[in-house]
Amino acid sequence: MSTAILTGPPAPGSSLEGDLRSLGFDVRVANGPEHTAALISAVPAAERVALVDPRFVGHVHALRLALTDPRFPAASVTGALTAQPAGRVALAGAVRAVSATVPAGAGAVAGDGVVDSVIAELEAQGVAVHHPELGSLIAAVPSEAAERHRVRAAVEAVDDEAVRLRSAVKARDGFFTTFCISPYSRYIARWCARRGLTPNQVTTASLLTALIAAGCAATGTRAGFVAAGLLLLFSFVLDCTDGQLARYSLQYSTMGAWLDATFDRAKEYAYYAGLALGAARGGDDVWALALGAMVLQTCRHVVDFSFNEANHDATANTSPTAALSSKLDSVGWTVWLRRMIVLPIGERWAMIAVLTAVTTPRIVFCALLVGCALAACYTTAGRVLRSLTRKAHRTDRAAQALADLADSGPAAEAVARVTARTARSLPGIAPLAAAVAGAAALVATAAFTGFGSVWTVVAALGYAATSGIAVARPLKGALDWLVPPVFRAAEYGTILVLAAHAGVNGALPAAFGLIAAVAYHHYDTVYRIRGGTGAPPHWLVRTIGGHEGRVLAVTLLALLPGATDFTIALTVLAVAVALVVLVESIRFWVSSQAPAVHDEGEPA
Repeated sequence: MSTAILTGPPAPGSSLEGDLRSLGFDVRVANGPEHTAALISAVPAAERVALVDPRFVGHVHALRLALTDPRFPAASVTGALTAQPAGRVALAGAVRAVSATVPAGAGAVAGDGVVDSVIAELEAQGVAVHHPELGSLIAAVPSEAAERHRVRAAVEAVDDEAVRLRSAVKARDGFFTTFCISPYSRYIARWCARRGLTPNQVTTASLLTALIAAGCAATGTRAGFVAAGLLLLFSFVLDCTDGQLARYSLQYSTMGAWLDATFDRAKEYAYYAGLALGAARGGDDVWALALGAMVLQTCRHVVDFSFNEANHDATANTSPTAALSSKLDSVGWTVWLRRMIVLPIGERWAMIAVLTAVTTPRIVFCALLVGCALAACYTTAGRVLRSLTRKAHRTDRAAQALADLADSGPAAEAVARVTARTARSLPGIAPLAAAVAGAAALVATAAFTGFGSVWTVVAALGYAATSGIAVARPLKGALDWLVPPVFRAAEYGTILVLAAHAGVNGALPAAFGLIAAVAYHHYDTVYRIRGGTGAPPHWLVRTIGGHEGRVLAVTLLALLPGATDFTIALTVLAVAVALVVLVESIRFWVSSQAPAVHDEGEPA
């Protein structure tokens, strides 16, 4: 149990002790600054400690935001401060420094104001103290009875629970989610919180619901398609609920970060597979369309990730295009229109669910491909314009993030080392030009030379060389953020084309499994970088070959005597990559190094 220390006896009639206990704190009362320091030292080092001014008056949720959020080593509002184990040493030092300024024997009355003095001392020492946004919530330390009465009246005038429910909803979300899901999913989140359910349990329930939906779609019957659409929508409701529950009850965790970051993709791509299986039962082979939808959606995300990482901490980061976008944000309807155009997860899943129920899998995938293609053109064009008109200096951190997203293997790294000196003298567009040239030659050769052609292997070797040239110098150019998406499109597109040309049952499903496994690795890389822990270990990237190594392996497998042998080999490769990637990912995300955060900004 966490410990809350009141720096003096609470005021008569105060509910402060009860409020703290309702938040899970064991409450102790100090009789002065020296006693406060002694009580802090007596708390086990592995526990959270909170200091609270006994005169505190405010909303319980204000205390909850300041004292129970697990993401911050230290956090505070007026009159209340908390420190997790990582911040305990700094807290103890600040309390001792404040105690030294209080006259000996001053007693409990001198405890008044100690908390705010400790907060100021921590910040003066350079300790990062998080100050949550309270909005209409109140946290105050009135010193006079009349002032205390006014603050209490102000507290009663604001509905603490209503504010808590509103803040449970993500501040920036899509139109469908904002107006069709969140108005009631927040109440489901509260219902779950009051029954002790955790966000991870709700996330898992969402995954299971989506998998059942995929199973219903796989039946290939109209009743199955209708049930699949309804279950997919319910899965999305639960998907919104888990994040709202985390924000409502401040239950952030490392495991939650991993589940929330990866299950959306697992649900969507499993549903694609279910639709393809259902179509096959009706005699319609749409595996190529399902695979194309997965490739396009994943490449869209890579564009988002790469652009954001390239500009995450860029200096002088301004452009006329960004200024125009800011102006449009002031016109309400344009904000929602632009959020819908990019086809975020809410709009996308709603479209998939409705079309599944009333049409056929082929129509679902065709609509999905058209919608995602238009969204990709809109977002990519806008970001290219911003990059070309932006005067920005990208940092070494951004260049490293793009290099990690590139996922280069041993072959590309070897070429990069050999060509590093020459690459520095090439024009700024050289990295992107090299990547595009190699990727275009590879995919075109795979598409037009027929299955099992040795020329595809030659093109794969050329692709490895151009990939190395593309990453031979730091990716700091205006359009260098496009290099990782080009690599993804080349790898996934080559696998899709070769599997389609194999012309045997099972080749496309095997390719679907391989791309799903590799895509998981790429998403895992993104979320590690976003969490500030860096890319996956280098041995993992080398073990699974890097993007150019996997491309070369698949083109060599296409030379096997029969297309059936290719399918079997592709399946084995998919299983091997999935096992290696999943084992390392699970090891990382359940370790103490994983970030205890939830993503609030991904367009999904």
